[in-house]
Amino acid sequence: MTSPVSADLAAAAVAVLNKNWAGSHTLPATGLYPHQWSWDSGFIALGLRHIDADRAQQELESLLNGQWEDGRLPQIIYDVTRDDDYSPGASFWKSTDHPDAPIVPTTGLIQPPNHAWAAWEVHRINPDASTRNGFLNRVYPNLVAWHEYLGTRRDRGGRGLASVVHPWESGMDNSPLWDEALARVPDTPKHEIRRPDLQHADAAERPSAKEYGRFFWLAEQYRDHGCDDLLGEDSFVLEDPAFNALWARSELALADIARSIGKDPMPHEARAQLLTEALETLFDSELGLYTARDVNIGALVRKATISGIIPLILPQLRQAESVLGTLMGPGFLGDGPYMVPSYDLRAEDFEPAQYWRGPAWFNMTWLVIFGLRVQGAHEQEAQRLAANLQQLALEHGFPEYIDPVTGAPHGTRNFSWTAALSLDLLRAEQAPGTD
Repeated sequence: MTSPVSADLAAAAVAVLNKNWAGSHTLPATGLYPHQWSWDSGFIALGLRHIDADRAQQELESLLNGQWEDGRLPQIIYDVTRDDDYSPGASFWKSTDHPDAPIVPTTGLIQPPNHAWAAWEVHRINPDASTRNGFLNRVYPNLVAWHEYLGTRRDRGGRGLASVVHPWESGMDNSPLWDEALARVPDTPKHEIRRPDLQHADAAERPSAKEYGRFFWLAEQYRDHGCDDLLGEDSFVLEDPAFNALWARSELALADIARSIGKDPMPHEARAQLLTEALETLFDSELGLYTARDVNIGALVRKATISGIIPLILPQLRQAESVLGTLMGPGFLGDGPYMVPSYDLRAEDFEPAQYWRGPAWFNMTWLVIFGLRVQGAHEQEAQRLAANLQQLALEHGFPEYIDPVTGAPHGTRNFSWTAALSLDLLRAEQAPGTD
């Protein structure tokens, strides 16, 4: 029987997803994020699949409408009627002037590739609706092209891993992983920096003006050389473990999709294996987790962040035992925080309310729960995290992130992936055969 709390959570989560629905896709949040974001739509589809299979499919297909000819899926697809509500907007990127870009305005940057994984999960929960719409057959070629883009244009380190050329591409904008590389970047862009985000969130919770200066400078550099990944002129080039783990997980999903529609799954399985093996070059034995590699200087970044724990989502991960030890240790879950912090709790520059410099994010905790179950480890902890995630989401109006120690909410509210992923965990618990 569904408990009153579960019923309240389900109803409230669905209300958020309905409120943020823009007709063809879901906004991350109506005020702070007025466009369609790439990896947000992947996470959002995981919740939508439980309430409306057609809408979950449309969420992902609307994103594919913004795909470039070179295969990239852009970080943002813009609603030009809201161009003044987010910076940088479509007028900054001028993507429709680019010969490879679609007719809809987008950024030139990308975000982590969770889309094939989401597409497979959308199909898997309701194969009848998927088959009726020809969903997998339609999205498979686009998803293959997206992964080929990563493999051919973003292997900047030459080791099989994709590189990000801007902190925004990691999804973890001001993570401590980027500090050293950003310190080499000017904070004096030509473009006037507007901060409409500060109308919706406290300045203490957002990246600083100096960080934004560097973000804009890098965006200008990438835009001004035509978003060309093969020129090798980018000042910021890093291999991020979470980005590549999500790519590998999505390759496994592409193998499932291929098998389902009569295609050969072997190339996708092989690439997933190669990515998993290549991730080992990012393992730091002293930190006990994976970390980013700065391609421009050829060195690992010695910072213990949530990104280095996300590879647990991959089966046959060679260093899984070490990473599990770090996760369950004092830097992350050892002292029982409500959710997984985005940065080592013991770090001198840990900040519990400052975006990716300490707070716990709902999508990251969802991934860690998934990773614990892939590894067949610490199920009691996975259940505790899942219960806390759902409780805090409902209690605080689906916040963007929380203080991991106190549970205090931060960022915007009515955040779509918070609603979607809390709903996904709830429905998984209610599925037949679960406790």
